[in-house]
Amino acid sequence: MTQLAYEQLRSDIFNGVLTADSKINIAETCARAKLSLGAVREALSKLTSEGLVTAETNKGFRVAPITLEELEDLTRTRVMIECACLENAIANGDLRWESGIVSANFELQRTPMLTGNPAVVNPQWTALHARFHAALVAGCDSRWLLRLREMLYAQAERYRIATMPYDRAARNLEAEHQELADAAIARDAPRAAAAMREHLLKTKRILIDAKVAQPGKR
Repeated sequence: MTQLAYEQLRSDIFNGVLTADSKINIAETCARAKLSLGAVREALSKLTSEGLVTAETNKGFRVAPITLEELEDLTRTRVMIECACLENAIANGDLRWESGIVSANFELQRTPMLTGNPAVVNPQWTALHARFHAALVAGCDSRWLLRLREMLYAQAERYRIATMPYDRAARNLEAEHQELADAAIARDAPRAAAAMREHLLKTKRILIDAKVAQPGKR
């Protein structure tokens, strides 16, 4: 039950059901997901250790806030790690790696990002988006690079969700993903790295321009 609670809460954070810096109502979560109080509390403790949730003494739990300082640091680090993984994958990936990129991109492009509520991301799209980015680097032969990348990806998802109200006017995600796929399959490492860098930096620029990520340390 703890794992179910963890997956549900994590999904709610990554899909925008629980927004940055919002208070998490434990009783409501238990009722909505039909989970025990103990399971939800254990799941929240795990999410706190991952930096996705913050615990406040005598006040409960909140979704971690998004700040300009963390955004700058996270983006800078993620660009380095993602590009290193992608360049490694291009050098070592085989035909199966290429096929994985094509398949993941095909499904992603044909899945709507939004469904009924414009403030909440389609969970299926979120899962396919993660699969596409994982497929791009699946040919990387460094397990440590991939572990670091996965950790950074999870943290960055909170920031990507915050761009949702501005994304559609400010960028063409389908074109960005297609360029990443084309450059990787063409084995053009400089082009792929440049596309990845621009893809990640665009999220940062959107948040800064919209003044969503505020100055201040967590």
